[in-house]
Amino acid sequence: MKKIILGTLIVSASMLTLNAANYASCVGCHGANGEKKALGKSAVIKGWSVEKTVAALKGYKDGSYGGPMKGVMKGQVARLSDADIQDLAEQISKF
Repeated sequence: MKKIILGTLIVSASMLTLNAANYASCVGCHGANGEKKALGKSAVIKGWSVEKTVAALKGYKDGSYGGPMKGVMKGQVARLSDADIQDLAEQISKF
């Protein structure tokens, strides 16, 4: 029983670290709470809905979305899975 509980805690901690790490790579441009215009060129993402953020991130990933930051963002989202994108969108919506 202890092994199951310990295993569950380790997996949960890993997921939390992954989730925090996902937005951590955004902080430099967007700010800790999504309050900045990235490099002075993008929209402030603080408070965006989950749907809007998912659409934007998937659009950056497939090249169908974006303005002046399109090239930068395509590289940033290339590594993200659909689950990562959903997680980021949920985090951003709570700022």
